[in-house]
Amino acid sequence: MSAASDITRKAQSNLAFALKILPRDRRQDMVVFYAFCRTIDDLADHSALAEDERARRLDYWENGLIHGFEKPDEFQLEVVSLRNRQQIPNDLLVAIIDGCRMDLRPQRFQTWDELSGYIWKVACAVGLVSIRIFGCTSPRSEHYAKSLGLALQLTNILRDVQEDYINGQRIYLPMEDLTRFQYTENDLRSQVRDERFIALMNFEATRAENFYQEAIACLPKTDSNALIPAQIMGEIYQRLLAKMREDQFRVFNKRYRISKLRKLVILSKHLVAPKHRTG
Repeated sequence: MSAASDITRKAQSNLAFALKILPRDRRQDMVVFYAFCRTIDDLADHSALAEDERARRLDYWENGLIHGFEKPDEFQLEVVSLRNRQQIPNDLLVAIIDGCRMDLRPQRFQTWDELSGYIWKVACAVGLVSIRIFGCTSPRSEHYAKSLGLALQLTNILRDVQEDYINGQRIYLPMEDLTRFQYTENDLRSQVRDERFIALMNFEATRAENFYQEAIACLPKTDSNALIPAQIMGEIYQRLLAKMREDQFRVFNKRYRISKLRKLVILSKHLVAPKHRTG
């Protein structure tokens, strides 16, 4: 088992589930890319390491991608090979590192524009790399990847609002939106779930849902087959968002998940759906 495969297997993520549908060669490339994203994210979140050590290790990855690794290990060789073979712009990989570097310190985003800039790095850039590995050819696939990236990351932010605050006092909800609903950081620290909190979360959920709809609307027919793993991810997370809304965002006392059975139903639907001609 390759180093990348071992990292992906241990993660047991929704993305790893969605990748099962890919042809073998593209699946292995996505396994390497996912393992890269997981490694960078874990480095930023590695609480057992001092902040300056985490920063140094992220800098090492960035420097290695830009200038070349002096003594690359097996996994770094896999990442460099993937980048070169798939002609992935180095700027996209560096953006992912830079986004995770932003998580080294407690986060506060004053506006949606500030937050969307962060999301572009940690989610949209991931999508833009993925569509290259999937073999997409339509320029509309880039719009799809960006819209879906915003939707997925916003869904994660809503689900993990408590966990993020506990883990480094991070708040990813725009502070202007907290002010809009007269909800404070002290309220979040105290896990206050009242009508203000529910209204705030519904506001953000509507924003996320709009991005899901935007992604669906711009899905290019010529790349529909290639984007099936992304569509599966979109449906899983859209269902997760709906589940939170239906339950009025009890995120302080439960962790929302989509069952494996529900995921299999979504996967099966795409396996039997009519296929569009590619090319």
